[in-house]
Amino acid sequence: ALEGGGHAVGIEEAAWRPDPNRMSATFEGDDLDASLIELLDLRFLKPDDPRFVSTLEAVEKGLRRGSTMLRYDTEDDFGLPETAFNVCTFWLIEALHATGRDADARALFEEMVARRTPAGLLSEDIDPKTGELWGNYPQTYSLVGLINCAGLLSKSWNTVR
Repeated sequence: ALEGGGHAVGIEEAAWRPDPNRMSATFEGDDLDASLIELLDLRFLKPDDPRFVSTLEAVEKGLRRGSTMLRYDTEDDFGLPETAFNVCTFWLIEALHATGRDADARALFEEMVARRTPAGLLSEDIDPKTGELWGNYPQTYSLVGLINCAGLLSKSWNTVR
């Protein structure tokens, strides 16, 4: 972790899985969760840390469905997830940008922008197969993700003027 010692070391030791070379969402298991991408935003790991890069690759491979991201793919109280959680896709866009995959981040962002309703809004979830918006509408988390990524991927004012 960026600020070593204390709880950070305990978390690293409990969550790191040497095989398959990534962090786990749980200390006792081997679960993937899109929230692992937030280790970057929380400044727990840096974007060039090999542990973050390998965790990002595993999360993307395991939870990405086309241009959407599941939060997780394990069974919960409602069964297996059928829809993708839009804010997780925005977390992925931020991580792709931070790790130097700008073209991938921009392409995925443009796909998400195209999924907005005529009013420019997004729902909580999206059906990865049909692209149909599901869940709470409008969803603040999704819109905050959209705004954050728009700012992150925008050209600086100095290059526009």
